[in-house]
Amino acid sequence: MDNLTLNIPESNTIQERLASVHEKIALACKKSGRKPDSVRLVAVSKRQSPELIRAAYSAGLRSFGENYLEEAREKMEALADLKDIQWEMIGHVQSRKAKAVANSFHRVHSLDSEKLARLFDQARETGKGPLEVLVEVNVSGEESKSGLMALEPGSWPKILEIVQNVRALPRLRLTGLMCMPPLVTDMEANRPYFQKTRQLLSYINENLPGINLTELSMGTSSDFPVAIEEGATIVRIGEALLGPRPTKKENN
Repeated sequence: MDNLTLNIPESNTIQERLASVHEKIALACKKSGRKPDSVRLVAVSKRQSPELIRAAYSAGLRSFGENYLEEAREKMEALADLKDIQWEMIGHVQSRKAKAVANSFHRVHSLDSEKLARLFDQARETGKGPLEVLVEVNVSGEESKSGLMALEPGSWPKILEIVQNVRALPRLRLTGLMCMPPLVTDMEANRPYFQKTRQLLSYINENLPGINLTELSMGTSSDFPVAIEEGATIVRIGEALLGPRPTKKENN
């Protein structure tokens, strides 16, 4: 973390941002006939310092989303005294890091293959209980994005098969889907992708009786109100809560 230029806001600045985000969540829930407490907030803390995360914790945040294992573990160690903090993996997980991820995080949003699911299942320590996972789906067709390809309904039966196999793994608890549509300036442009993810969740529940997937992790700082209107139960918000991410210093 030493190679980052840090800009640490005061806790009250984060509280102000948090209040603004909660207002937008409440408005989106009102539009869609939902209760605000049906949406959980994950603060995306990638490239943010432990000091800033501690300030965010003081402001009331408890769940923090990280993209990279090594960076996250540094923060976990620095903030080990915060006993009820929850760490969530939202970035792509390489197979060779599956064991460490399986035992370091409360929840993984980015399960993108049956192979990775089996590695998590084999690695998860029994005493920790099942690892909560979300299957990441690619509903935009972008080749740069991870996730099971779900652009067309014709691909959904294959996803159904994978979900069924993941469901059977005893050390995992599959609760829903995650999507990451394109980064846009007009949030309405992503509404069709959120709709498609919700439709896929319904398709899975209808075709696998008893599975009862309930979680939809979708929506970021740029589009979370629309994601909530379309059924998001978890929103992953970074800069709107924690401010701009620090940039890495250029090598001299």
